[in-house]
Amino acid sequence: MLNRVVLVGRLTRDPELRYTPNGVAVASFTLAVNRTYTNQFGERETDFINVVVWRRQAENVANYLKKGNLAGVDGRLQTRSYENNQGQRVYVTEVVADSVQFLEPRSASQERDPLADFGQPSGGFQNPTERIDNDRFLDDDPFSSDGQTIDISDDDLPF
Repeated sequence: MLNRVVLVGRLTRDPELRYTPNGVAVASFTLAVNRTYTNQFGERETDFINVVVWRRQAENVANYLKKGNLAGVDGRLQTRSYENNQGQRVYVTEVVADSVQFLEPRSASQERDPLADFGQPSGGFQNPTERIDNDRFLDDDPFSSDGQTIDISDDDLPF
């Protein structure tokens, strides 16, 4: 049996970080994901998918992702139910994330309208571990396009 979900979309709100009574971090957010086809009016429809992420990854998501950021989620689909205050059974379907990838540099998300070009990749991919653990990736991107050509000698190339 297989239960695997892979999504790429934009956050519709800032992640909400909470802690369990045992001190385990849990963050939740909603990811807006465009469908691959258009409807009868030629418009692309969007699904809004609830995502839950746990522990250290939850803290990273809460600290580094904001509304409008492009993110990739790898996880599993989970359905749970509970009884609300009116005594009714409520069913919830959500993605429990094993991994959340930050798919654009912080500077790109600050310079643009968070929901413009909804679901279109911005191009700036980077390793989230480097982004969090090494501050030079947050503000100083040596490969950003500033109109200058990059001069790299053959001795600097690894191949």
